[in-house]
Amino acid sequence: MTLPHGDRPSEHQAARRAVEIAVALLGCALVGLALLANQGWLDRHFLPSFFLTRRTYVLLETIARCAIGGLGVCLAFVVRAPLARLVTRSPGRAVHVTVAAALALVASELVLRHAQLRPAEWLGRDQEPRRMADPRLGWRFVPSRTGRGTIGGRTVDYAFDAAGYRVRRTDDPVDIDRPTLLFTGESVMFGKGLTWDESIPAQVGAMLGVQSANLAVDGYGSDQAFLRMQAELPRFRRPVAVVGIFLTGLFGRNLDDDRPHLGPGLTWLPGVPHGRLRSLVQLVAPYRSDETVERGIAVTREIYDALVRLAADCGATPLVLVLQIGPEDPVEQALRRRILDAQRLPCLLVEIDSAWRVPGDVHPDARAARAIAAAVASRLRSSTTTTATMAEE
Repeated sequence: MTLPHGDRPSEHQAARRAVEIAVALLGCALVGLALLANQGWLDRHFLPSFFLTRRTYVLLETIARCAIGGLGVCLAFVVRAPLARLVTRSPGRAVHVTVAAALALVASELVLRHAQLRPAEWLGRDQEPRRMADPRLGWRFVPSRTGRGTIGGRTVDYAFDAAGYRVRRTDDPVDIDRPTLLFTGESVMFGKGLTWDESIPAQVGAMLGVQSANLAVDGYGSDQAFLRMQAELPRFRRPVAVVGIFLTGLFGRNLDDDRPHLGPGLTWLPGVPHGRLRSLVQLVAPYRSDETVERGIAVTREIYDALVRLAADCGATPLVLVLQIGPEDPVEQALRRRILDAQRLPCLLVEIDSAWRVPGDVHPDARAARAIAAAVASRLRSSTTTTATMAEE
């Protein structure tokens, strides 16, 4: 009758040793992860960022590696035994804590779903310039209105005509019958933080004496920008040139699937709903698998090749503006070349000073926009097709 009672201490010790081993293994796994996730591995799975400099990005990655390794060491050598004693001494409390943590995660997911969050690039519903849902593109600007946003210490007007193109004033819409330079892209091409006259499309138009149409929309990936140009270009009677934009720091957007997007073969695909917690984790730590990156590179190649062919089929001069803010590091250069160089596309690489940004923001300022516009205008002016159309005008 005393054997079961006598075995309890040994059972307790065995349970404690099992917990210690589990905690130690977890700690070793974290240390191993920190060691294996060297800079080469990180560069493959965490893509360059438009919003952070390479130096800052590497610093944050190093801090994360040190934190993961430090946590692993702490678990394996410092808290292993105390944690095992706590768990085996009060198993009911450990169960309660685990259940509470699980319920907290479930509750957080439900709350975030109720908030109806949209893709991160959409930003806030009421942020200027305002956006509206679009079943094919994900979102677009609200047409026929003028919004005002304060950025860089000044208030900027964002006016849109009935087609949703950015214009100087709502009563001065784009004339689809006139020779036109068409620009597509995201916030840089749109001119975030810049007046209409300071934006790249407006300056190129002024330099060449040809009307410009700004089709760019904040937060767009390359696929969304292509789809918008594909839908709008047939409306124009005399397209002179089609200018797209590529930034290596924004390539990660092309891998997002939580919005309408293009897959291999430029197949249109609807957005894939993800758990809200997963989306938040992805926003903080945007890990991409090798398969996802390779697929994104292949699809992005298809997109710019299709954009060039789309322009050529309409008799317009195609151009891909490749914008580099600050010196291009080897990681950015390798990625850019893999995407664009193999296709022999009509690209124009323009590097601007990293200090030429809107105050308190990451977007290029008026000086940068003028330098970019001058380079684009010079390239288009040298085109036989563009020159001939300008002469007719």
